Amino acid sequence: MSGRLAGRVAIITGGSRGIGLASARAFAAEGAQVVVASRKQQGVDAAVESINTHHPGAAYGRTCHVGDAADVASLVDWTNDTLGLPDILVNNAGTNPYFGPMLDTPMEAWDKTFDVNLKGYFEATRGVARGLLAAGKGGSIINVASVAGLRGLPLQGVYSMTKAAVISMTRTLALELGASGIRVNAIAPGLIETKLAAAVVKDDEMRGMFTDRAALGRVGQPDEIAGMALYLASDEASYVTGQTLVVDGGWNIA
Repeated sequence: MSGRLAGRVAIITGGSRGIGLASARAFAAEGAQVVVASRKQQGVDAAVESINTHHPGAAYGRTCHVGDAADVASLVDWTNDTLGLPDILVNNAGTNPYFGPMLDTPMEAWDKTFDVNLKGYFEATRGVARGLLAAGKGGSIINVASVAGLRGLPLQGVYSMTKAAVISMTRTLALELGASGIRVNAIAPGLIETKLAAAVVKDDEMRGMFTDRAALGRVGQPDEIAGMALYLASDEASYVTGQTLVVDGGWNIA
């Protein structure tokens, strides 16, 4: 590896599996110190151990429920105190507790989806960005959105709403923070083989709704999203902000 992120500190929420873990591994391989944040201690410990096996001392763990504003603030403060000011944030933790007609959505599921997928992203972004602004330092904030935020997706209405809002938030913050050297971008994955998408990936009919339409004709892998996150975190993307980069195997163009 080339050390593209040497000397940098990154926080990755939802970092114990899937896209988050793949991103943490990629960042560590390029020289970053990575804070893996997730709800469950067991998952955090396993992720940190797996990363440090290959990149000793690169990964640190912290439990955090991103739907809890106090928990998010504690995560940012702990990172500042332990490793220094984080200059990379990957907002990746997500949930999708309800799958069905939008009008039948239980309000408990609505609240949970918005708390984790949107409020959690905003609170983490605000905490990191305020630190960078106070220090007069640039940075990169990467929001994992979804192709569901770009077009209608039946039976996943509330989840799609949160991802559309993440894309809107990305654009506005990019405008507000750009003059300070803080870049804000989003990634819109298509169908990726993760635990969150397991219900779709494992169902032949539902999976086919994506793969039959995608130009590449297959489900994506977490590493394929991590590569985009690495690019956005690095100086190679120094002139990229406010963008939503679609990584979906050509599903969205059909």
